[in-house]
Amino acid sequence: MSLDEQQRPLYEVKAGLFKGLSHPFRIRILELLADGHEHTVTALQEATGLEASHLSQHLSVLRKHQLVVSTRRASHVYYLIAFPEVADLLTVARTLLGCIVNTTHIHYDHLTDLPTLPPTTTQTDRPTP
Repeated sequence: MSLDEQQRPLYEVKAGLFKGLSHPFRIRILELLADGHEHTVTALQEATGLEASHLSQHLSVLRKHQLVVSTRRASHVYYLIAFPEVADLLTVARTLLGCIVNTTHIHYDHLTDLPTLPPTTTQTDRPTP
């Protein structure tokens, strides 16, 4: 089955979503933002241990793929997860990770050390592309 011209843009957006998720630090940033609260760049830097320039690059990728939004107030920039479904996706990914770890028997000890994610808040009134 090939993609027709109407389908292609949807698949490109979907691929962009996964590109946005394709780095361990970006996943960690999203996990931090999954609590639904705004976080300053400084708070994200402290939580991730990233240098400011590297954090800025990761946040730029997350913004580009519409996974986060930012707001400047005074001298601070605040980041927020763009859609609650991103947190749901992280929860599903964590569950899948558990399945993979259980079947491969690798890094199981580290799985329980991962930070807790907030409860999911899937909204059913949005269309699923």
